[in-house]
Amino acid sequence: MKIICIGRNYAEHAKELNNALPEEPVFFMKPDTALLRNNDPFYIPDFSADVHHEIELVLRICKAGKHIEPEFASAYYNEITAGIDFTARDVQQTLKQKGLPWEKAKAFDGSAVVGTFLPFASMPQEIAFSLEKNGQPVQQGRSSDMIFSFNEIVSYVSRFVTLKVGDLIFTGTPAGVSAVQIGDVLSGRIGSTELFRFSVL
Repeated sequence: MKIICIGRNYAEHAKELNNALPEEPVFFMKPDTALLRNNDPFYIPDFSADVHHEIELVLRICKAGKHIEPEFASAYYNEITAGIDFTARDVQQTLKQKGLPWEKAKAFDGSAVVGTFLPFASMPQEIAFSLEKNGQPVQQGRSSDMIFSFNEIVSYVSRFVTLKVGDLIFTGTPAGVSAVQIGDVLSGRIGSTELFRFSVL
């Protein structure tokens, strides 16, 4: 099982981090040890003082594929949830300044939260999702605001990496990322349906 993450897929998020808009999908990967599910608590790692939440829509691959054409890509995923790509922002900034890969900032244990999966067929054409921190909304997004669509993402990634059943694709975060603190409670929704709720320790 692979965890594939798309970066800079919402224009307002790219702007808030002073990043240029990408001309093609930017993707990176996390190991399976990054997966955090079943509302398990998230432990802030001791190597960062600035871990940010990034809520995202997450696709689950249901069919193996390579070099998938965009018009056929929807046949390769059938479930969706909300998740969080946790980012050690201070570590990431240091790595970016040195031109180094982001893995230390993105791929650490517990950094890929996934909620309960829902059938993709039950989703509206425009999927709204949101994150609350301690009961207050902090991030809101819509699938229509993505720079690259689900099908474009699946097609692009499959040019370089064979997709297999059970792989997860985090599709990017909207604006509003911010640091988490010990004691925070994070809850994520698609529409009005809560898909995860967990504590930060």
